[in-house]
Amino acid sequence: MKGKIGLNGGVGLNKQCLPFFAAILIAVLIIAPGIAAADFKDQRTDPAGFQNVTANKAHKMIEEGDAFILDVRLPVEYDYGHIAGAKLIPLRDAPKIDPGTLPKDKLLEARLKELPHNKYKKIIVYCMQGHRSIDACKILVKAGYKNVYNLHDDKKQTGGINAWVNEGYPIVFDPAKWASGYPHNP
Repeated sequence: MKGKIGLNGGVGLNKQCLPFFAAILIAVLIIAPGIAAADFKDQRTDPAGFQNVTANKAHKMIEEGDAFILDVRLPVEYDYGHIAGAKLIPLRDAPKIDPGTLPKDKLLEARLKELPHNKYKKIIVYCMQGHRSIDACKILVKAGYKNVYNLHDDKKQTGGINAWVNEGYPIVFDPAKWASGYPHNP
């Protein structure tokens, strides 16, 4: 490599190399933010726009006080037991389980205004096992929410309030209803 000796005794760059180094620098400055953003997106959400979280992670987010908890089960299931502070907005009606048929205006899609107005607020969604909550998460993402979390542990293949209880976290429940047995899942 041809170089020049500078005043400080170091080797300087030939002026012919400057355009080459400038082109490399510009390419790095253009490409690097795209790579960083893609990596961040992959870690944050799945293609559906929400992320599954374990009961441990959900519990931590709730303890930090920066999460809205959404229970999408039926009123009879909620009354049986729920996570403290959870807002009940059923995803769908299931007359076979809960004889009190819910009209459409009592279901999630009609009640989105009851959710946080801040679309960046963390929302943890749960049901009994983590299946209905997937549909609820999709509705929230479609409504523009950016930080939606489904309570489901992919490794253990369990979710919802079942995963919460299995990890030993407390729920609010009525002992008499608890003793009578959990309603069947719709």
